[in-house]
Amino acid sequence: MRIALIGYGKMGKVIHSLLEKRAEDEVIIFEKERPSNWESQLSQCDVAIEFTRPDTAVLNLLDCFRLGVPVVTGSTGWLANFDTVKQACESQHGALFYASNFSLGVQLFNRVNRYAARLMASFPEYRLSIEEIHHIHKKDKPSGTAVTLAQVMLDERHDYQGFALEEEASSSQIPICAKREGDVFGIHTGVFTASTDEISIRHTAFGREGFAAGAITAARFLAGKKGVFTMNDLLPL
Repeated sequence: MRIALIGYGKMGKVIHSLLEKRAEDEVIIFEKERPSNWESQLSQCDVAIEFTRPDTAVLNLLDCFRLGVPVVTGSTGWLANFDTVKQACESQHGALFYASNFSLGVQLFNRVNRYAARLMASFPEYRLSIEEIHHIHKKDKPSGTAVTLAQVMLDERHDYQGFALEEEASSSQIPICAKREGDVFGIHTGVFTASTDEISIRHTAFGREGFAAGAITAARFLAGKKGVFTMNDLLPL
C-alpha cells in the first residue's frame, strides 16, 4: 500500500518509524506541506495520514477528497469546521477517518468514563470536571482528547450544557483544567466530585507509539472505503 504522510513532525516521524519496521508499504513523506508536486504525488497514494496544524488541516483534508485519496487525520483544533469538512467528504464521495486520539487505551478510558457518568446521572451531587496535561509545545487548549471526553460525559449527564476551560466555565458547563508542562505526552483525568468524596479515572500516555500504531491501523481500515469514520467504527467495543 502506498501511504502519504502529510506533516512530518513528532507524530509523523514515529508513524514513519513504525511503517519502516514492517517494510510492507511505500511511504511518501510531505515534510513541507503543499510542495510543487503536491497533487501529482498525493493522487498516487492509496491513503493519507495527516498530522499537521489547525490552520492547515482543513485544506489538506479538502485536497484529499478532491483527489480521491482516503485520509486519516489526527490533527486537532479544527473541529469548528467539521460540518464543512464532512459535507465536502460526502459530496465528493471521499473517505475520512477522524480521531482526537488513536490510542486503544484512550478509547477504553473514554468508555469507562461514559459508564461512570451514566451511573452518576442518578447522583447529580457528583459534579464533573476534566484535567488534561500536555507538553509545552502543544498548541490547542483544551486538547482534542479532553474535548472528546467532555462530549462523552455530556451524552450521559444532561444536567450540563457544554464545556469550557476552567477559568471560563459557567456552573452549567463541565470545566476543563488544561496544563502545559515539560515534555508530557498526555495525561487525562475524568473527575467526579461530591462534598463527601471524589472519584478520578486517569489515562497516562508513556510515549507516542500507541497513537502512531492506532493511526496506521486506521489507515489500513480506511483504504478503499467511502464516508466518515471514527474509532467507534474501528473498535466497536
